[in-house]
Amino acid sequence: MKPGLGAPLRRHRDFRALLAGRTAAELGNAIAPVALAFTVLDLTGSLTDLGLVVGARSVANVLLLLVGGVLADRLPRGVILQGTEYAAMATQALLALSVLSGHASIPVLIALAAVNGAVAAMSLPAAASLTPQTVSPDLLAPANALVRMAANTGRITGAALGGALIAATAPGWAMVANSVVFLAAALAYRRVRVRGPRRTERTNPLADLAAGWREFSSRSWVWLVVVQFMVVNAVLAGCLVVLGPSVADDTFGRAGWGLVLAANTVGAFAGGVLAARWQPKRALRIGVAVAVFDAVPLALLAELPHVVPLVIAMFLAGVALEQFVVAWDVSLQENIAEDKLARVYSYDMLGSFIALPVGEVTAGPLAESVGVEATLLGGAALLTVVTLLVLLSPSIRGLERRPVPA
Repeated sequence: MKPGLGAPLRRHRDFRALLAGRTAAELGNAIAPVALAFTVLDLTGSLTDLGLVVGARSVANVLLLLVGGVLADRLPRGVILQGTEYAAMATQALLALSVLSGHASIPVLIALAAVNGAVAAMSLPAAASLTPQTVSPDLLAPANALVRMAANTGRITGAALGGALIAATAPGWAMVANSVVFLAAALAYRRVRVRGPRRTERTNPLADLAAGWREFSSRSWVWLVVVQFMVVNAVLAGCLVVLGPSVADDTFGRAGWGLVLAANTVGAFAGGVLAARWQPKRALRIGVAVAVFDAVPLALLAELPHVVPLVIAMFLAGVALEQFVVAWDVSLQENIAEDKLARVYSYDMLGSFIALPVGEVTAGPLAESVGVEATLLGGAALLTVVTLLVLLSPSIRGLERRPVPA
């Protein structure tokens, strides 16, 4: 009988600590941008200033992802996560102090936001690659599903909590609360006692990056999936994040758009439960294939922009996404050497993060040029074609889960 969703929590103390830390970290990372945005608006009211502050965090995050991967393959990952959460706590506390004391300025906010983005970059590869060190091999699928569900919970709760704190108090006090959440994450990570990655040799960081690239590029199933989701992420960022609200405003309204987005989140939770219990032999092939479900909401926004069909489509897309993410994480964790796993994750994350602003920046001008409907349908077609092309690869169709010892 396959292990249930709660098995990793019951059997592994280190995983319980990891899950608590990741949930708190995601909660803090969701509160932070909300508090930061309203701080800038209260300070200057300038959207240009807001873009500079938010952009500084994003740029630092992208630039240092690969460094985070190198560090996570050199040092104990639990220690890295403790350090990054303490650093995140410190940056938020300094932000709160500058705001509450009346000494906040745009240069100060830009500097601290960049530090916060750098800290997040250091933590992401370590967090993603730590899961297989905290559970037995037979529990990788339910453990990754639980991590995804906890992350989604943290993001949703954090965004709502950030708004509520700002409405009830002020951005400065929301940052104080944010620093306490990061402290809680650091304390949770202190209870993760697993060893560091096994290193057979010591090299310089550039050689480590090169070795990580060779590990990443030598497996066609790895880089093909990353290319696929660079396109998928760019299309979804442009069509759903940028064009979706505009279509909703012109048709079924903003409240309906909120329901549509909520349906995607509910689908993700349901998908997490399914991914933990359903563990097909060729999980990656299925995960890559079901990405086509993401094309359906785009086509509906173009041709049938009504709440009910969109809610159904976004729910199914959420379920499908979790099948991919869990299959992807398990495939990497089973097939990439432990001492190179964080670097491979960092190249994967770099591809995903670069794709998001590309889609967001190009969607508007493209829609103005060829029309919103054509852009949405074109995005759906591009997403579908890329997915089908990637499925032609024998390395993806044939990759199998490792058999679990009885």
